[in-house]
This record gives sequence, structure tokens and C-alpha cells, in this order.
Amino acid sequence: MTHYLSFVAFAVVVAVAPGPDTLLTLRSTIGGGRRRGLWTMAGITVAGSVQGMLAATGLGTIIARAEPVFEAIRWAGVVYLAYLGAQAARAALQPRPGGWTEIGDRAGTVPSRALGQGFLCNITNPKVLVFNLAVLPQFLGTEAPWPTLVGYALTLSVVGGFVLLAVVLAADAARRTITSRRARRGIDAASGATFLGFATLLAAEA
Repeated sequence: MTHYLSFVAFAVVVAVAPGPDTLLTLRSTIGGGRRRGLWTMAGITVAGSVQGMLAATGLGTIIARAEPVFEAIRWAGVVYLAYLGAQAARAALQPRPGGWTEIGDRAGTVPSRALGQGFLCNITNPKVLVFNLAVLPQFLGTEAPWPTLVGYALTLSVVGGFVLLAVVLAADAARRTITSRRARRGIDAASGATFLGFATLLAAEA
């Protein structure tokens, strides 16, 4: 139990580090409200669980070692992050009166689209899979039984989900005080630049 609690503490430290998932959840909530933020968070959590299961079952190792497949995932991530950045930048330049322009969608979007955005943001990030492959053996060794690997992998996703839930609640409270068009433009511009920065860093990795 002490070993598992140490892993949970480690997972919390990792989850609070800002990344594309956190930024997308923050931007979705501020732009579309708590409901949209929660669906985005759900998509990210589902994708994180899928990546954790791949790592736990050994399929993740096969993907990571199959260079064409891994490179395809990496470049898909680059393109999607660049797309999110371009959408946010466009919203900063052409804000809609009376409301925020959504990332890649219209205001009032159906939940499935927010869910899909969150899922794609995480599943096309190969760093998540590589992280699972690197971390699980460090805590459990190479001979750990499959159910234990799955449990630890899903723990990473659950902890990450709770952290993103806190982001949604905080962002939803903050959006009520953000009413000026200038502030909204600033947030869109900062989000766009950050997404494009993430895309550039991912593209530059060898």
C-alpha cells in the first residue's frame, strides 16, 4: 500500500505539470463553460486510459518500436496541435460579438465534439505512451503481473482526470469575471501561441 501511495503522489506531481491537455481543458471551459470543459476532460481521460492499457498489455512497446507507426502518431499530434493553435489565433483576431469563438467549432457545440477534441489531443500525443512505458517498469519492475500493470496505468489516468476536473471548476469560476473583449482576445492569442509552441516542440523531436 505504501508503494502504491508513493505512485499516486508521483502521478499527482506529473498531472499538475501544464501540457496540451491542460491547456485544451482550460480553453474549452473558459470559451464554452463547465459542460464543455467536462466533456473535453472526459475525452482526455478516456484517451489516457487507452494509452495506459496499451503500455500495460505490451502493445505500446510494439507501437513505440515500430518507427513508421510511431512517427505517424507523432506527426498527427503535430498537425492537430497546430490546428488547435490556428483556431485559437483566428478567434483572437476575429472574436464574435457576445460570445467566444470555439476552438474548431461553434459555440454551443454538442458534447461529442468536445469529447472528440479531448480524445484526439491526448491520443495523438506519443509522449503519453512513452511516459507510461518508461514509468510503469520503474515502479513495478519488468516481471509485474498484467492486472497490476493495468491498475497502475489506470491510476495515472484517474489522477489526471481529477486534476483536470479542478482545472474545469477553476476556469468556470474565472470565466464569469472575464467579460471584456480585450481579455478574451488575449486569452485566445495566448492559447494559440502556446498550442503552436507545443506543435513546434513535438515536430522538432528526433
